[in-house]
Amino acid sequence: MRAVTQWLERFGNQLPNPVLLFLYLWLAVIAAAHCIAWFDVGVRHPATQEWVYVRSLLSVDGLSWWLNNAISAFTGFAPVGPVLIVMLGIGIAERSGYLRALLLSLLPQHASPILTFMIVFVGILSSLAFDAGYVVVLPLSAYMFHLLGRSPLLGIAAAFAAVSGGYSANLMIGPVDFILAGISTEAAQLIEPERQIAASANWYFMIASVLLLSCVITVVVERYLEPLFKSAAISEANLETRPETASVGIDQSRPLDKPNDNDQLDSAMIDQQRPDQQGPDNVAFFWSSLSLLIMAASVAVLISGWLPLTTSSGDLLSAVLLRNLSIVIGCGFMLSGTLYGYLTQRYQTDVWVTDLEETWRQLVPYLILMFFAAQFVSSFAWTQLGLTLAVNGAELLTQAAVDTPILMLGLILMTALINLLVGSASAKWALLAPVLIPMLMLVGVDPEVTQLAYRIGDSSTNIITPLMPYFPLILILMQRYQPNAGIGTLLALMLPLSLAMLLTWSGLLFIWLLIGWPLGPVSG
Repeated sequence: MRAVTQWLERFGNQLPNPVLLFLYLWLAVIAAAHCIAWFDVGVRHPATQEWVYVRSLLSVDGLSWWLNNAISAFTGFAPVGPVLIVMLGIGIAERSGYLRALLLSLLPQHASPILTFMIVFVGILSSLAFDAGYVVVLPLSAYMFHLLGRSPLLGIAAAFAAVSGGYSANLMIGPVDFILAGISTEAAQLIEPERQIAASANWYFMIASVLLLSCVITVVVERYLEPLFKSAAISEANLETRPETASVGIDQSRPLDKPNDNDQLDSAMIDQQRPDQQGPDNVAFFWSSLSLLIMAASVAVLISGWLPLTTSSGDLLSAVLLRNLSIVIGCGFMLSGTLYGYLTQRYQTDVWVTDLEETWRQLVPYLILMFFAAQFVSSFAWTQLGLTLAVNGAELLTQAAVDTPILMLGLILMTALINLLVGSASAKWALLAPVLIPMLMLVGVDPEVTQLAYRIGDSSTNIITPLMPYFPLILILMQRYQPNAGIGTLLALMLPLSLAMLLTWSGLLFIWLLIGWPLGPVSG
């Protein structure tokens, strides 16, 4: 295991930055299309039945096309606009302190397994705020386990599995849904130019996934990992003689029932931040949460058509809301965050505007990545390379006569393996979607299903790849409680959780597809 992780780490460190990766792929598309175009390679378009041929970007037509479309390819790239809108609202909710207060209020102070389940549940929901789960839920989880006399490493494992492994699941539609749906839309339009993939396309399945993963992670932590700690399978002598390969165990150098000074400081900070500990913050949290609930309930009523509207108006309104959920969600979080900041007197001046500016300022790396991803995707489509690969791949799959559930399980496994080498869910999907979605569409697999299989494979192995950006942070947090903990310790903790999530989550998709349940309110 250690040799494998070291090889993965060495190999991953040699991969370029995702921005450079897309730049190189864009250049590779230009070179490949130019070479293939010399041989007049073409396929019959599955929709129009007309022959289409690979086109070169280094021709007069190709250069003219790129000059005319380079800017619009970026500004019209589906993952860009919705994410910017959603992040404006979430940025205000996060910087005002509302999201942090919400996460803290949901974390209980009870004994296991209730504590474990609630930490996992909140950790999964924290993906709405991108990195908030790593900087809030993980340290709190470790400390709560510590105070209860349990190994803080168990708390870290449970929270890490939820925050990172359950990143794609949520009860609400969040930024990841808009990012992946936007990329899927671009890929699906290679076959059907008018096809749109809604952000809510996988919503029903992801709601069920939250409950499934919360139970699975809790059971593995309570029934499998904790007995390993209690059985003291690794002796103290072994830990001292081989600290670099230390396996999962409890550090005996610090009694768990006596927190050190740093822990006491953390406890004071945690108590300060809980909304039920202060009057003004408590009032602000109540009214902000109430406003968010009222808005969510209103949107649910409008989408469901329960209001006494005419049928046509109701249907039209529902369709408009579902197509523009990014605006609705962004407004909802902006309303609650602004109200919280105003009631806590953070937004008495122009700090509100500063927080908006800072939110978008932190999205600059994402926008740079999306610029090169947009050039790659649009060039891949215009040269007809994507369509050519999709048609030929579809013919092979048709000859193989593999059922859709088996195809999806294979896609999950492939994505899980790729995730060990390449991070960033959106970057990977931007690479895979232009090939996988059109190819599988041609054999009758909806883009929504392909996207869902990708999300399962990608999330499940986030917690066992040293290439995950937060992997070093988790390791440092573990070493605070067990100084001799290393990469092997973390991988030994997370591997059972990763495998359990991968198997049960894939099983849920297999059953879901066999029964034929809808994946979301708007799905194929």
